[in-house]
Parts: sequence; structure tokens; C-alpha cells
Amino acid sequence: MRIFGKGRHRPSASWRQATDRAFTLIGDGRYEDAGALLTRAADLEPWLSESWFNLALLHKFRHDWEQARTAGLRAVALLDRDTGAPDWWNVGIAATALQDWPLARRAWQAYGLRPPGAATDSGEPLGMELGSAAVRLSPEGEAEVVWGRRLDPARVEVLSIPLPSSGRRWGEVVLHDGVPHGERTTAAGHAYPVFDEIELWAPSPVPTWVVLLEAATEADRDALEQLAADAGFAAEDWSSSVRLLCRMCSESRMPSDEGDGEHLDPHDHSEPGHPGPLGHRTDGQLWVPERECGVAAPASLVRGLLDGWVADSPDSRDWRDLEEVC
Repeated sequence: MRIFGKGRHRPSASWRQATDRAFTLIGDGRYEDAGALLTRAADLEPWLSESWFNLALLHKFRHDWEQARTAGLRAVALLDRDTGAPDWWNVGIAATALQDWPLARRAWQAYGLRPPGAATDSGEPLGMELGSAAVRLSPEGEAEVVWGRRLDPARVEVLSIPLPSSGRRWGEVVLHDGVPHGERTTAAGHAYPVFDEIELWAPSPVPTWVVLLEAATEADRDALEQLAADAGFAAEDWSSSVRLLCRMCSESRMPSDEGDGEHLDPHDHSEPGHPGPLGHRTDGQLWVPERECGVAAPASLVRGLLDGWVADSPDSRDWRDLEEVC
């Protein structure tokens, strides 16, 4: 392999020792100490793209996007292949975090993706048609996997209503990492990757409410979700959509619901009396009228939305205990 006309040798033992020790420190959350070692490794082998890739990775973990962009650009300048290198993906994440749209477009193209020709006035690469994905909010804390729409390779718009413990809202855009941790599959057999959130990219002004519904049938529940969607907002029956999973289950290939009839998902770790499929079952009864529901709507609209839902079928619907939770 030749770089700038010179033969490239293998990294020195000192480089490998410093790098290995740095990643051990990163695993322990000791980013400052790891940074010193990776900087030393880059001084030892400045012509090695991995030196700068590792520094860019560290700065990504620290959310220091200016430094991540700088180190990432040094890494890609030393690459010996044209497309598909993860170095370009990290550059794309850093550029997206900084809203450096020309660099983001260049990074995705160099990785092998094709941003559309049209862009906003700012150059933001919209309309990449990457489909749906799941994103794990607060992956280092009380992690929660929600559904969203991919805006580009590094951003997801949250379309589920997250639980208040996540600190996230419906309609927010989160920056996410490039390597999936797990999959969610549908009954039709489609598999969707689960990406880990890095940070909030764009907040949502729409608050999250929790309300107790009395819905005699699933059709009554569905009517509220449709009514909210028609108004441009969202409602979600947390009683049936929430499952409590251990980390191993969450990061594996999982079905997106618990199945039909009496089947109970063996990976569902929720308990009777708590949100989740197991918590809302009774002997001989598959549907429990009392539902805990999340609603994403402005304060000026939410009560009117619920009242309108009841007015359409007052004998089979009611609500109480509305509370803003996020």
C-alpha cells in the first residue's frame, strides 16, 4: 500500500498499546484519559487513517462535533478506498450535527449513498426515502425503542409517543448512530434496524399527555388514534404498545408485537398491573376497556379532542385523569 509515494508499514507496538488502552478507558467512560492516549497514538502514526478515525469516534462519543469533523476529515484524507468506509459515515454524522449540509451530502455520496439532487435553501439533503426505522432513546439510561421515519442516514423523526421517562416527545428529531443494535420485525416479515440515539437534534413543541380511557372495544380505541392523526397529532394506546424487555432481548431480532389470541411473548418482561401486554390481560378476557393512553397534542386541543371522541359514541367511551407528563 502506498500513501503519498511512501510505503505504509504496520502500526508500531506503542501505537497498538495506546489505542487498546484508550478503548478500555472509553468503555469505562473515561473519555479525557482516552483522548490523551489517542492523541499520542495519532502523533506516533499521523499517516494512519485509523489514528484519526479513532479520535473522530471518541469525539463523537463526547458529542464534540467540531473536533469529530476535523478528525474525521483527516481520516478520510488518508483512506485507500473510494467508497463504503465507515470513516465517511462518522463524518456524515458530525456534519449533520453541525448542519454542515454540503459536507453531509459529500459524506453520504462518498459512503455510497445518493442524496437527491433537490435540497432546501440551506442545502439540507431531504427526501432520501430511507423508510421507517426504530430508534433506542436514552440507550445508556432507561432505554426505550420507538418507531420513526428516517430523514437521512443520521436522523430519525420520532412517530411513536415516547414514555415520559425518556424525556422525548412525539415529532422530535434525534441524531442516531450508524451501527444498528437489534431489529424489529413485523407480521409481514419486514425487518427494521434499531439505531441508538446519540442526542436530540430538533425538539418538538408538542407536549405529551397521559389519560385513562374507557374504550368498550378495540374499534373505540382505534377511533381516538385516527381522530388525533386526522388533526395532525397522535394518540397511542400504551396499554398494548409497551413491552418491557431486558437489554439482551431489546438488542436482538424481535417481533414488533406479542402476536394474536392467547399467545404471550416470552420476551415480554412486563408484569400484571403494569403497562404492557401482560399487564392488561385478565382470565378469559382479551380486551380490558380501561386503557392507559399517550396523547401528543397542544394544550388548547387535547381536551376538545377527547371530548369529541366521546361525543361520537358516549355509550362506549369515556376519559378521565388527563395529565401532562412531558
